Amino acid sequence: MSTRPAGHVARSTSSPYSETHSVSRDVTSGGTRLRTFLRTADGVEIDSVYESGSVVYDGDSGAARSVPEPVFVVAHGFTGEADRPHIRRVARVLARYGAVVTFSFRGHGASGGRSTVGDREVLDLAAAVAWARELGHERVVTVGFSMGGSVVLRHAAVGGGGGGGEGGVDAVVSVSAPARWFYRGTAPMRRLHWLVTRPSGRLVGRYGLRTRIHHRQWDPVPLSPVEAVPRIAPIPLLIVHGDQDGYFPLDHPRMLAAAAGENGELWVEEGMGHAENAAPDALLGRIGDWAVARAG
Repeated sequence: MSTRPAGHVARSTSSPYSETHSVSRDVTSGGTRLRTFLRTADGVEIDSVYESGSVVYDGDSGAARSVPEPVFVVAHGFTGEADRPHIRRVARVLARYGAVVTFSFRGHGASGGRSTVGDREVLDLAAAVAWARELGHERVVTVGFSMGGSVVLRHAAVGGGGGGGEGGVDAVVSVSAPARWFYRGTAPMRRLHWLVTRPSGRLVGRYGLRTRIHHRQWDPVPLSPVEAVPRIAPIPLLIVHGDQDGYFPLDHPRMLAAAAGENGELWVEEGMGHAENAAPDALLGRIGDWAVARAG
């Protein structure tokens, strides 16, 4: 394992699981779009996309000047990826409020490695946040959905908080996240545990869902979301959950909000289901407004 810090970013020109993705920079009338592979602290290549309307590059060096708008780093749910339609929709809405970084977690899409279902993924997010800082953004907001919601909580708790630094964030939004690990109280979560823990399930994940899942169990078990939340303060935290979530009932967001105390804000959304697929544009717009107001 690498001894580099979690937020270390190295650029890679290889595309481990795609013949169509390549390192690219496009400057359009709407702004700048970058796509590259970031190397995490433990050596996994993460397919990452940056989109902004106001980044300015200095000459041929590629160095970016500091830009005033915030950047939203979006962490998708399990079996998602940067090119999935709902993630592109999230990015389009949040782009009204700032720049956007999307990426595919390890084991998903064109990224390398295998999914650890929320454990080592904190290193993927750390690399994306560090890249956003490298591109000149002074304010970084992480927005995570489901598995990604648990990752943004842990990232902020274990070193991504504090703002201003390479790996720091200025606000955190967790949507449809679990409060505790190993939850099997709903049928979708029982199916997910089969997918992750059984060889036949992992085959379905790989060939049916484009998600390569690691066969090893967690050792040690990572900090749970509800244990992570109290460590995020004073970074502003927003917890969002649908009252029709079929994966995690409302005791999960309520546990997270209770653990956050005065530092956290809870939105229970009437009629909303689970994660990015169920988040309407109007809600994403409210999240953008909240983040711009809270990120400083």
